[in-house]
Amino acid sequence: MQDKEEMTSLTTVEKKLKSQGYTHDFNVQDGRLTTMDNDSARTFNPEETTIVDYFRFEGESNPDDMAILYAIETADGTKGTISSAYGVYANEDVDQFILKVESLGKNLVKGTK
Repeated sequence: MQDKEEMTSLTTVEKKLKSQGYTHDFNVQDGRLTTMDNDSARTFNPEETTIVDYFRFEGESNPDDMAILYAIETADGTKGTISSAYGVYANEDVDQFILKVESLGKNLVKGTK
C-alpha cells in the first residue's frame, strides 16, 4: 500500500487508504468489529477479519501521542480502518480484537500484498 509518497501523519494515511477503497470506520463492540455506518451497521468476528496493513505514528514532542492505524478487510469485502492509541492509552477492546485476529493468522505480512 505504501509508495514513495511520505506517509507520516494519520490523516495523510487515512486519505490514501480511503482512495484505495478503505472507506468504512470500524469500532469494536462486545468483542466484534463493527462498522460505524448510521443506516446499516454490520458486525464481524475475528475469523471474518483480515489485517491488510498497519501504520504506527509517534508524536514529535510527546511520546504519549503514539497511535496505530489498521487497514482491515472483512470476509464480505467490507474495507475500512480502525485506530488505537499505543501504550497506556490504548483501547483495550481494539487491542484484544486485533490480538485474536493475529492469533488466527489473519494478518498479512506487511509489504507482501
